[in-house]
Amino acid sequence: MRLQLAHNAENTRATSLDFVFANAVANLNRVSLLTESDRPEALEFLKKRPVHTVVMTSFINDNGIESPNNRGKFYAYRNAAGQLEGVALIGHTTLVESHSENALTALALKARESETPIKIMMSDGDSIEYFWQFYSGEQHEPRLVCEERLFEIKFPVIVRDPVENLRLATEADLLPVAEAHAEIAFVESGINPLEKDREGFLKRVLRRINQNRVWVVFDNEKLVFQTQIVAETDDVKYLEGVYVNPEYRGQGIGSNCLSQLSRTLLENVKHVCLLSNVEFQGAHKAYAKAGFKSKDCCVTIFV
Repeated sequence: MRLQLAHNAENTRATSLDFVFANAVANLNRVSLLTESDRPEALEFLKKRPVHTVVMTSFINDNGIESPNNRGKFYAYRNAAGQLEGVALIGHTTLVESHSENALTALALKARESETPIKIMMSDGDSIEYFWQFYSGEQHEPRLVCEERLFEIKFPVIVRDPVENLRLATEADLLPVAEAHAEIAFVESGINPLEKDREGFLKRVLRRINQNRVWVVFDNEKLVFQTQIVAETDDVKYLEGVYVNPEYRGQGIGSNCLSQLSRTLLENVKHVCLLSNVEFQGAHKAYAKAGFKSKDCCVTIFV
């Protein structure tokens, strides 16, 4: 009886997936490429969840909807009434904001056609894993799946010891900043971007420096702390690559720097957020000391 029940459950699951897949194929005609004329509509849709969609919104504000700097293309899914139910940036880093199963599955099938090789997929909860099922057709496994916690801070904030030499990075800081950021990327993904695409990676880090989005602390010529504002909107600043030199860890430097930086950033926005692998418990303690609170779970898939 147990074997029969298990067999029936598996058949039900397969039938259900087949039905959803067939429905997704039928809904592909509701997916369209976004253009600059769609900017107001897309931004209004993404505005409904500003913390979760900060990266896509920032890309649109920084680069426009149609730009090689996005390293991909923006697509929309509209329901039968023509209303937006999903927006995705499909490319090197694929980001998905979906308000319906139909949108999620149709956008996943559209991702199969991406001209830019997909390396990373991200969304909140288990949405991206469901997206992956339809993108891959369950034919192969991702290279790596990381569960991450979304940390957020807003006023009122904790005031910790001041860090007098916390400052914006300059072009002269490019190499140590890039090396630190690449080290974090390697720990997270197993790929060092300085080895994979040195010129492109240095160009992207330099652009952030020139946008006044990289914060550092140096002890003489040694980099002690760095983090980068990878994305920002009117309401949110999203940090990535929080790094403390191994020689200075365990001294509260990371939490003090994040506390002071957050107070500075929150003068202009409502939220500061970051993602961190669930396994990095030491880092999580530093974020908590700085006043950050764990708000949600996200999944990152490395293709």
